[in-house]
Amino acid sequence: MAITASTPSPSKGGDPGAGTAAAAVELRGITKRFPGVVANHDINLTVRPGTVHALMGENGAGKSTLMKILYGMQRPDEGTIAINGEQVEFSSPGDAIARGIGMVHQHFMLADNLTVLENVVLGGEKLHGIGGRARAKIMEISDQYGLNVRPDALVEDLGVAERQRVEILKVLYRGARILILDEPTAVLVPQEVDALFGNLRELKAEGVTVIFISHKLHEVLSVADAISVIRRGTTVGDADPQQVTARQLAEMMVGSELPSPESRESTVTSTEMLRVEALRIAKPDAEGIERVVLDDISLTIRKGEVLGIAGVEGNGQAELVEAIMGMLPLTAGTVTLDGTDLTGALTRSRREAGIGYIPEDRHRHGLLLEAPLWENRILGHVTEEPNSKGFRLDPAAARKDTLRIVQEYDVRTPGIEVTAASLSGGNQQKLIVGREMSHRPKLLIAAHPTRGVDVGAQAQIWEQIRTAQREGLAVLLISADLDELIGLSDAIRVIYRGRLVADADPATVTAEDLGTAMTGAASGHLESDETALAEAAAIADEQFGRSDAPGGGATGTDEPSDAPADTAADDAQAGE
Repeated sequence: MAITASTPSPSKGGDPGAGTAAAAVELRGITKRFPGVVANHDINLTVRPGTVHALMGENGAGKSTLMKILYGMQRPDEGTIAINGEQVEFSSPGDAIARGIGMVHQHFMLADNLTVLENVVLGGEKLHGIGGRARAKIMEISDQYGLNVRPDALVEDLGVAERQRVEILKVLYRGARILILDEPTAVLVPQEVDALFGNLRELKAEGVTVIFISHKLHEVLSVADAISVIRRGTTVGDADPQQVTARQLAEMMVGSELPSPESRESTVTSTEMLRVEALRIAKPDAEGIERVVLDDISLTIRKGEVLGIAGVEGNGQAELVEAIMGMLPLTAGTVTLDGTDLTGALTRSRREAGIGYIPEDRHRHGLLLEAPLWENRILGHVTEEPNSKGFRLDPAAARKDTLRIVQEYDVRTPGIEVTAASLSGGNQQKLIVGREMSHRPKLLIAAHPTRGVDVGAQAQIWEQIRTAQREGLAVLLISADLDELIGLSDAIRVIYRGRLVADADPATVTAEDLGTAMTGAASGHLESDETALAEAAAIADEQFGRSDAPGGGATGTDEPSDAPADTAADDAQAGE
């Protein structure tokens, strides 16, 4: 049977047939309450040793809260935890680490002002010291699992993908035998995901147990040995990945049948909205040597068009976004929005001119975590209605509009006076999307807009973007989710080492083709054969319920490239 319903029975868990003594992890009756919300209610979960056990659920379903309880970051109000058959109580992550549990968080727990080596050894100085032996161990793990870390690099200089790899290395460095991975593939290209899954299978073969949290349904089905689904804070069932489909899993997560969106027609017009010409940025690296991070970038986005940018993190995407936003000075080049030259304009002026911005890291660049939701609604739009009248802020109007955003975008919160840190990651993202879309931007820069968001919220965000696109919105979409890029974009460009090296029509390209170009192994115009396209379309239709996959019925309109190839409070809303 593919899916079984969960009950509070003591014998029920991730594997119906697993006995208590055989369990690497056994959670029974776990309940956790916060003011105004029950994050977990009577959770039962059994994870067999030497398996990859997937944990799935909507944003705010309680997955992260449950895992933080297992990791000692939170203490349950009720229930028991057993590790390898022995009942335990964790007062801190140190207690969990001592029991061989390691956790890689969705939001990174790294000190920006320290090097990679310093971050890895911090708190584990007794393992291999802080010098040569530690460096050798780090490089050994890095080489063994293909993590490609640089021990002496400052974390603040790393991209999101590199930070993710440092977090994984930290866990392995401490010799964890039970790994909790919270969205570990969010920023990886298909080839890197395959490599990671190969590593997970090797770890599993050596007896390591992995608890894998992911919103990517096909990833779960390809790597998991067992699946448990949480909805509204409690376990609702288990699934056999060999028998269940991605669509069945999605419907199990949301508790109802998912709608199938209709095929969309192209909304691209002939009116130019954004033009970037000969953009070049050079800045000093850690050694003070000037390094070119963007070189001869030229692109055009028209009204009603989504231009997708594909690339491995750290190849210039962040600098491209910051250049358009006015956050980085240009060495050369121009930026024009709707006929107005913004090359020398301040970031606030660009915002007021009609640029909306969904940042890649919501915690660092999108929110004030300790501020209430209504204050976060004002961020980036201080001078615009309804946040201000003339030269004065209008808190009453901002509060009223925040209530509208919460309702319209299904931001699950007990109220708008709670801090942004009290929301789960997915609900934080929905607040940001709602804030940016509320000002009816001319151009939306969307960097990983659905990262860490469940399938239901993902479809909602996509539909909001598509609705605005039909009304003339131009979108620069940067995403590590290549299926998202293919499904939303009208045209795709590939960035590699700061240059646009390839272009693709979403209707005639697969994620694998894009992944190849992202690693520098292909350039020019990318196009797949009909068999590969049919297979990609079938997967996308199964995963997303889309009848327009993989190209969304749209055709690319952008000119081809001529570049040469070369936290504790986070749980108060039942963390994802």
